Amino acid sequence: MLHKPSIFIIYTGGTIGMVKDETCGSLKPFDFEHLYSQVPELKKFDYNFGHYSFSPPIDSSDVNPEVWIKLLKIIEKNYDAYDGFVVLHGSDTMAFTASAISFLIEDLSKPVIFTGSQLPVGVIRTDGKENFITAVEIAAAKSGGKPVVPEVGIYFEYKLFRGNRTHKLNAEHFKAFSSVNYPLLAEAGVNIKYNKSAIHKSLNRKTKFHKKLDPNVGILKLFPGISKEFVENILNTKKLKSVILETYGAGNAMTDKWFLEAIEKAIKRNIVVLNVTQCQGGRVNQGRYGASVGLAQMGVIGAYDITTEAALTKLMYLFGNYSDLKLIKELLEKSIRGEMTIR
Repeated sequence: MLHKPSIFIIYTGGTIGMVKDETCGSLKPFDFEHLYSQVPELKKFDYNFGHYSFSPPIDSSDVNPEVWIKLLKIIEKNYDAYDGFVVLHGSDTMAFTASAISFLIEDLSKPVIFTGSQLPVGVIRTDGKENFITAVEIAAAKSGGKPVVPEVGIYFEYKLFRGNRTHKLNAEHFKAFSSVNYPLLAEAGVNIKYNKSAIHKSLNRKTKFHKKLDPNVGILKLFPGISKEFVENILNTKKLKSVILETYGAGNAMTDKWFLEAIEKAIKRNIVVLNVTQCQGGRVNQGRYGASVGLAQMGVIGAYDITTEAALTKLMYLFGNYSDLKLIKELLEKSIRGEMTIR
């Protein structure tokens, strides 16, 4: 007898879960007790479905580390009972949430597929149904009895991306996400074509769920005309443990004496400074140009081709789970969940 796939659906909030109330015409959150009436196409899969809805639903602009931990605990509670997970989430902070979950789950062996939409399911031209249905199919896909995609992914507009390699690209188009520095995990057309060489391979080790995040990190985005006072105020933030320095191009920053001294003082106070490029594509290469030589010499850590979303959540994860500063710095220069390419 063939195994009937079981998929657990988690609705955190966001546009995708809104349907039209026929009595008043307004949009309201989907009732998962009547899932098939909202998305009748799911019946054709003949899967077993479980579900959990955040109550009240959370707008993605209000997502924070507490929400990530709650989501993690829901996945952990249902992990052994289901073959895969689909997380319905607002698109604005989806890349942050997918990145956070990827770090919090060590040795993940099942699909956790995030999806959402630009238009509600209750709207005629919605992109939500296709995104949802295909995310479910991907979460259930197996080959040789093993999940095809045992990692955290984002599925949107016919494309499956690695979650911690993804950035929201557009606020209006259905093609809302991009992953410039890492290839697609899959692309959906008449068939779903999986890029098996890009997909993480499960190591068949016991999955671990880490439930601590340290929010005492920040982002300092450089811009022409940035002032000494502004930089120093950021670096002197109370309880700050790490700052992402969003630099130009291949990791370049201005060479003003006051700026370099401010960064150096922060490092001497044991604040970890991580160099991440502002560019969507490409990588930090400290020392390639004179404008980044000083940063490397004082101990700024180059973060290769990591996204800002992944860098932020990786720092929260590392400071939440490790106390050895030397080890944290070592792990920042390693790819621990496939979040960056080191070469």
